[in-house]
Amino acid sequence: DIDGAVATITLERPAAYNAVTRRLLRSLALTLDEVTHDEAVRAVVVTGAGKGFCAGQALDDADLVRDGEPADMYAAIVEGFNPVIHALLTMEKPVIAAVNGGAAGAGFGIALACDFRIVAQTAVFTTAFAKIGLVPDSGVSLLLPRMIGYARAMEFCMLSGKVDAPTAQTLGLITELVPFEDVVTRAQAFAAQLAAGPKALGLIKRELVRNALGDVGAALTCEAEIQGIAGKTSDAREGIRAFGAKRAPHFAGH
Repeated sequence: DIDGAVATITLERPAAYNAVTRRLLRSLALTLDEVTHDEAVRAVVVTGAGKGFCAGQALDDADLVRDGEPADMYAAIVEGFNPVIHALLTMEKPVIAAVNGGAAGAGFGIALACDFRIVAQTAVFTTAFAKIGLVPDSGVSLLLPRMIGYARAMEFCMLSGKVDAPTAQTLGLITELVPFEDVVTRAQAFAAQLAAGPKALGLIKRELVRNALGDVGAALTCEAEIQGIAGKTSDAREGIRAFGAKRAPHFAGH
């Protein structure tokens, strides 16, 4: 939806807490490209429908998981997630995540790739990847250490625990904490304020991304390569099967 100079993009799989499929990722990449090149749009809000922001990759997506085994994870990351994360990071317009609920795995990555995060007081964050035998992707390994430090990021990624919104705020991950019912309207108001700013805001983003993050494309490619390795392990197969069966995984370390 576009209102004035603010575009609001909503992930629309509320029954699945907006877990993303390859089809949804293609749609999101095309939408981000559209708003990037729309000169009338000067700020963007990304949010999720219902009670969740984004639960990450949908593990029932037939394009990713077949017969309980992950497909080509390298291709899935390069073709699905990387265009989305790259667009969010390199678009020379402010992007605000309206995090209305849980942000897990790749959903956490999408939130981190936005420039600002307006977050519901009831929201939770988790990297989630290790719990199914996979590694961080969607820019998480690039962004999280820079935001909260190497040691804490290692803890987030290896332990994959849930972090509530107040704790995330103390770590510096949150721009503003608001009641659930106010998340989207507050994010849109914040976006409108930024949209009224000068072109220099987009140039500031270009400057900071280049100098603080380095080669974004190379970092995303590295994630895809390592995820490709992780996706071929027996632990990943076990993790995904266990998730589908709603039981604890039994990892063998290979």
